[in-house]
Amino acid sequence: MTFEDLHIGSILVSTVRNAPVLIFAGMAGLFAERSGVIDIGLEGKILASAFVSAAVAFATQNPWYGVAAGMLVSVLLATLQGYVAISQKGNQLVAGIAINIAMSGLTFVVAQFFFQQGGRTPDLGQARLFDVVLPGSAAVEDIPFVGWLYAHLIGGHSVLVYLAFALVPLVHWVLYHTSFGLRLRACGENPHAADAAGVSVERQRYIAMLIAGVLCSFSGAYLAIVQSGFFLRDMSAGAGYLALTAMVFGNWRPLYTFLGCLMFGFFGAVQIQIEGVDLPLVGRLPGSLIQMVPYVVTVIVLAGLMAKSVAPKALGTPFVKSR
Repeated sequence: MTFEDLHIGSILVSTVRNAPVLIFAGMAGLFAERSGVIDIGLEGKILASAFVSAAVAFATQNPWYGVAAGMLVSVLLATLQGYVAISQKGNQLVAGIAINIAMSGLTFVVAQFFFQQGGRTPDLGQARLFDVVLPGSAAVEDIPFVGWLYAHLIGGHSVLVYLAFALVPLVHWVLYHTSFGLRLRACGENPHAADAAGVSVERQRYIAMLIAGVLCSFSGAYLAIVQSGFFLRDMSAGAGYLALTAMVFGNWRPLYTFLGCLMFGFFGAVQIQIEGVDLPLVGRLPGSLIQMVPYVVTVIVLAGLMAKSVAPKALGTPFVKSR
């Protein structure tokens, strides 16, 4: 395969399919961190929900049962994380990292115990969530550009893809155009002022963590039930950390965070497309070097934007009620 054989259309379709994992996790982290809780445990919640979603979907042969089960375990982890960070005033970074490490090992051990397939689940087969074919796709398939745009770029994706993209304007509306969003942002910016105004800071932060748990579960379910069709150890491959980087890129705003997720999804698609391709001047790059692309981009983004990004002022600070 040569450089000329690469098609921008394939890269764009792959971008749309890669982005939902990051979008769900990015929006989840956005709720948590806008309330003042650092959610570095996104990675662990993604892994846990991916494993449980795949295992339950395989056992029941129903992907929606898998999604529901993954949501339950992610919410439980978010509640545990909230208890440590909110009720017990614990170190939020340590709590999140502990969840990541625990889930990385636990999912592998439990998968090996139940399925004896080297820490992965069996292929889901018909228990996967398959792509949605939009009405009229066959009729416009042969029309240049329009057929590809409607049938492949817009259509031909799982329902979770459409949910991820619909989620962005919904999160924007909730955060900036509802009283709940106002209270949530107040807890992340000035929790003592919010408390003086009669807002229960701990309650708002718990609600934010529960919402984050629900949204994060969709990332895991998408990985296992849509993209792969099975669970594999550490299959999230740093998606939770990339989502956090997208938040920094987006300055903790939904629309800009979404653009950051698309950017990382695009580079992930490019990484897949250029594997085994003879590039001009440099030739064929080693696979391990190509796999570094999204993470190199992450380092560059963080180095260039950390100083310019303004996090919620009370982010990472436990709330202690004034007497």
